[in-house]
Amino acid sequence: MEQAPRILSWRNMLVLSLAVNFSLILKIFKSSGGNSLDRTAVSGSSLLSSASCKYSEVEEDDGRILNLKFGDPTVYERYWQETGEATTMVIPGWQSLSYFSDNNNNLCWFLEPELGKEIVRVHQIVGNAVTQDRFIVVGTGSTQLCQAALYALSPHDHSGPINVVSASPYYSSYPLITDYLKSGLYRWGGDAKTYKEEGPYIELVTSPNNPDGFLRQSVVNSSSEGILIHDLAYYWPQYTPITSKADHDVMLFTASKSTGHAGMRIGWALVKDRETARKMTEYIELNTIGVSKDSQLRAAKVLKVVSDSCDSETAKSFFGHSYDAMSKRWKLLKQASKDSKRFTVPDFASQRCNFLGKVFESQPAFAWLKCEEGIVDCERFLREKKKIITKSGKYFGDDQSYVRISMLDRDSTFNIFLKRITSSSSSTL
Repeated sequence: MEQAPRILSWRNMLVLSLAVNFSLILKIFKSSGGNSLDRTAVSGSSLLSSASCKYSEVEEDDGRILNLKFGDPTVYERYWQETGEATTMVIPGWQSLSYFSDNNNNLCWFLEPELGKEIVRVHQIVGNAVTQDRFIVVGTGSTQLCQAALYALSPHDHSGPINVVSASPYYSSYPLITDYLKSGLYRWGGDAKTYKEEGPYIELVTSPNNPDGFLRQSVVNSSSEGILIHDLAYYWPQYTPITSKADHDVMLFTASKSTGHAGMRIGWALVKDRETARKMTEYIELNTIGVSKDSQLRAAKVLKVVSDSCDSETAKSFFGHSYDAMSKRWKLLKQASKDSKRFTVPDFASQRCNFLGKVFESQPAFAWLKCEEGIVDCERFLREKKKIITKSGKYFGDDQSYVRISMLDRDSTFNIFLKRITSSSSSTL
């Protein structure tokens, strides 16, 4: 019994010692600004933040395979990390239970009113699309909206499937999207440049174009029987000068390329005709019974932060930051292709951007790279000799000497890519 106070005292001393040591460690941790893993993640993705960065000044090439086949927009990751909690939101468990949105019986009954408001606001600020007297249809990315538009615009009178065309090089998914359901309403009709058939048709116009980045207009030289769908996923000031407000019957946009939030799977269409918007809504209703409310609420929050940044007098806007990132990458790529002499990339005309107030060339989300020096299959050459995965021009209705390369990957990957294509040897590893 006499030892009880002594034992208790020893235990108390041990707990006190542990507490003091823990508090000292915590103090050191906080003063260092976070753990080393987080700092490495941020600093490792900021190699292009300096205006003086050169493509030769990169980290050691670790020999990994670089997959630049897809346009995964992780280039925007650093901006949203630095934004902090501005786009963080908490959704209570009771929220978003209903299928229906409280949007005063809007034609698109599952559109969250907050998202509709922020879509209109960002377009008005950037000046890239007319929103007045337009119906907004929200979809699970622009892919679903493209299918919805094809459904809505195709004749439903049993006259046979309508041809869907696009000018090559066209977005490689258009043929797949069109023919995937084997619909009796529409079918893939091929290259719009060579299309000669009589009767109604639907032309998909992507501007700026995926994959080559050029601004596009309809190309089918026909009567008024053509129906147009404009895919404007890349008509934002980080990719191309905004010279006017797009004013078309059906215009498709997506969060994946405007803000970089591909994982939210949110796209929207601005539709002039009420009946077309109704049929597009009907398609999405039958396909997925609406669109995730949680994703819509998050998209609304992100778009609000983007618009607020454009109105800020103290901080650079999201589009200003994104423009700088894309501008630096394109300057580095053009210099690398010039040094290599084995690859070429397109040249674009300079235009004045109404939003940014400056003159610049387009700086697309993808590089339409051409292999020179007798390299016939560019995709194979880059895969086998450089360990770079790309997408061959044949999938875009063009030649195999072309490949599409994503310009939207993280800085570390992009810099290694530049280093490899400037290597003089046939194998970099």
